[in-house]
Amino acid sequence: QVQLVESGGGLVQAGGSLTLSCAASGSTFTIHNMGWYRQAPGKQRELVAEISRGGSTNYGESKKGRFTISRDNAKNTVYLGMNTLAPEDTAVYYCRAEDVLRRNFWGQGTQVTISS
Repeated sequence: QVQLVESGGGLVQAGGSLTLSCAASGSTFTIHNMGWYRQAPGKQRELVAEISRGGSTNYGESKKGRFTISRDNAKNTVYLGMNTLAPEDTAVYYCRAEDVLRRNFWGQGTQVTISS
C-alpha cells in the first residue's frame, strides 16, 4: 500500500504562484507514475500533470506552461509548481500514485483558492 500526503495549498491572489508537494510513504518502491489532478466545484476531476519514475511528463489540456511537475525519487515526493494563477484554477488538488500493478492511490487533497 501507498499513502500520499499533499501540502502547500492555500489562498493566493490572482497572478500569484504556489507550489504543492505530495509525499509518498509505504510501498514506495512499487510506484511508477505520480501525478496531480484537480476538481473544481461542480466539475469532474481532471488531469493537471503526471510524471513517471524516469521523469517523463504528461500535462493535461491547456496545463503546460503555467504548471510544472517534478519529482524527487529519493524523497518519494512529487511537486507541482503553479504560476500566473487565475480564479478558475481554484479547486481541490489531489495527488495520485500508480504502482507497477496499475493500482491507483490517492491523497486526501489540498484546497487551492485563487482570489480575483
